[in-house]
Amino acid sequence: MSPPAVPADVQAALDQVACGLLRLDTYGTILRANATACDWLGYARAELQGRKLQDLMTIGGRIFHQTHLAPLLQIQGSLSEVKLELVRRNGEVIPVVMNARRRENGGSPCDEVALFIARDRDKYERELLLARRRLEDAVAQERDRALLAEQMVGIVSHDLRNPLQTIQMGAVVLTRGNPSPEQLGVLGRITRAGERARRLIADLLDFTQARLGRGISVHPVPIALHSVVAEVVDELGQAYPARRLVHEPSGQGECLADADRVAQLVTNLVGNAIAYGDPGSAVTIRTAIAPQGSSLSVHNEGQPIPPELQASLFEPLVRGTKAGSGNRSVGLGLFIVREIARAHGGRVDVESTAASGTTFTVTLPRPDQ
Repeated sequence: MSPPAVPADVQAALDQVACGLLRLDTYGTILRANATACDWLGYARAELQGRKLQDLMTIGGRIFHQTHLAPLLQIQGSLSEVKLELVRRNGEVIPVVMNARRRENGGSPCDEVALFIARDRDKYERELLLARRRLEDAVAQERDRALLAEQMVGIVSHDLRNPLQTIQMGAVVLTRGNPSPEQLGVLGRITRAGERARRLIADLLDFTQARLGRGISVHPVPIALHSVVAEVVDELGQAYPARRLVHEPSGQGECLADADRVAQLVTNLVGNAIAYGDPGSAVTIRTAIAPQGSSLSVHNEGQPIPPELQASLFEPLVRGTKAGSGNRSVGLGLFIVREIARAHGGRVDVESTAASGTTFTVTLPRPDQ
């Protein structure tokens, strides 16, 4: 049965609407179509009437219509902003957004459908999806490269320790053979260079472990913090005979910490103070035992750390000055200090001004914390 005729003026108005308008029966058969829909689909009005809308869809659209759209329209009586692809008479696929509402028309249900061309939206969505995939691929590749680089650093650093240890042991053995003063000087430089290389390798291994997500390992036990630090300061005094190192302990008791990691922490902080501090002033190392916890600080005079650098000072490969320095390291020392403090459940802070100098303070919690 053909649908009742639409008044000419009404049909003319519908034909001028800037969207495709279709009336379907409950089986999806097209009963009416305005001129816009006919133009978009490439069919005459008489050719569209009697065709099923799903026959104009792509294969994926037909499946989606059968499994989702038709049941949903049956249940809730309307659809909103459904994106589909329709096939024009010439085979061209056009993306559309469809709105539909089921209503009674002369005692029989029918579906009123509005179609909107969505070429720009489709293009934008495809470009957005492509950009997202490219970004995900780039992030994955960068993550893989970073992981490989960190693993290579760890492997190389680990393999360097054995030949380096052989060099250091050889230098020690040669000092026992009554060398001349000139030879002793050379052996001393070899020993000091080997020790610097050993510390650098240790920092690289710790950096790799921390960056791979395992964190720096610590084995806290009750230690005499003052004695541990005093011993380290004494060793550093021999390594840096031209600099004055002062240790100021306060309070009594024990601290729950890893003695080797504390020694590494002090070495890095003192080395940093010597590299960037005033050569003519002392480096002061303070250790304090108090009921609320323990602390360790290293202070030096000299040019303050610029405020804009302090926020990122404990990140890897960041140094506390923009100026060049022949003694500066690769920038892992303070990162290792922060990771050691975190591994103990503590923290590290820095204060640096022209008036008071620069102080790095590591706080460790009480053993019961």
